[in-house]
Amino acid sequence: MSGVDPPTPRAGPPARGPRDDLQYLGIVLAVMTVLLTFNAMNAYHEYERSGHPLDPWEPAVWEASSGFYFLAVAPLIQALTRRAWLGDRPLFPRLAIHGAAAVVLSLGHVLFIGALRWAVYRAMGAHYDPFGPLGDWPYELRKDMMVYAAIVGLYMFWLLVRAKPAMAAGEAPAEVLEVRDGARRHFVPLTDVLWVEAAGNYVALHRGGPGLLHRASLSEMERGLRSAGFVRIHRSRLVRREAVAAVESRPTGDFVVRLRDGSQLAGSRRYRRPLLAE
Repeated sequence: MSGVDPPTPRAGPPARGPRDDLQYLGIVLAVMTVLLTFNAMNAYHEYERSGHPLDPWEPAVWEASSGFYFLAVAPLIQALTRRAWLGDRPLFPRLAIHGAAAVVLSLGHVLFIGALRWAVYRAMGAHYDPFGPLGDWPYELRKDMMVYAAIVGLYMFWLLVRAKPAMAAGEAPAEVLEVRDGARRHFVPLTDVLWVEAAGNYVALHRGGPGLLHRASLSEMERGLRSAGFVRIHRSRLVRREAVAAVESRPTGDFVVRLRDGSQLAGSRRYRRPLLAE
């Protein structure tokens, strides 16, 4: 990899564990249950006041069918939020991805609730047009876009709030970094780490051999390891100052960092000054 720049990585979302996603889904379920219950009650009373009373189970089915759908697709929205993280740049392509996903999920929503409501109504000896919601799709699409945006926004906020304290800006890092590999845990002394490289949603910790993957973004690592002597030399790399043996300039303004173990890393000119600053 010496002297070769890999594709520009995305910073990505803060590190999170499966429990974080499950807890978020629990919050979504609780909030959705409250909102949909009130929506069903309001619909029942509005129809009653208009002179078209409903059986109480009907508005309950309407709201529950929508709630069940969005709860079922919430993990997909979470996964897409992590992949098309809106905190990264460029922003427009990521917004376009989420916009397209919202439209597709909204179409799935009206088809799903039409089929489910038809089945429940039939079981109750009543009639429901399964294509009725599809005819109201422009109306449903506006609501679905708001629901989608709310799920994405709250999930991003949740991940940022749940980010590991050790990676918070301005905090001193621990002397040993805990790296989880499935059921196994590695305790890596920071003094053993020579450089850190972005790898999608992970970073690779290089200690003179194959990199050890750690679930975190490079931006988080930069903030958390700054006081441990790590500095960014490229959009995708951090290096420990004490591991640097020499810095060689290139005619383009870029540079090459030679480490004490003989490794060579390409650096970008925009990061030259922070590396050489005392």
